Amino acid sequence: MNADEVPPGTPPPAALNPEKDPDQWTTGNEVMTGPQRSYLQTLCREAGEEFDPRLTKAQASKKIDELRQKTGRGEGGPAEN
Repeated sequence: MNADEVPPGTPPPAALNPEKDPDQWTTGNEVMTGPQRSYLQTLCREAGEEFDPRLTKAQASKKIDELRQKTGRGEGGPAEN
């Protein structure tokens, strides 16, 4: 196998480093996705915050990260123990 071949089942290079700053996303200014909307609505409800349906993909991602920490759904939070 040469260096250009990727073994079956190997994730694409982009999946190996999913932690890209949302401000750097090429699609960050698009409308948030359906799954983002649903999860953000749940987090807003749990955090007692108002949901903003006008957020972009990048803004929604940042807000989700913020609310995951606030509600304990973030890494190492009580919801994951």
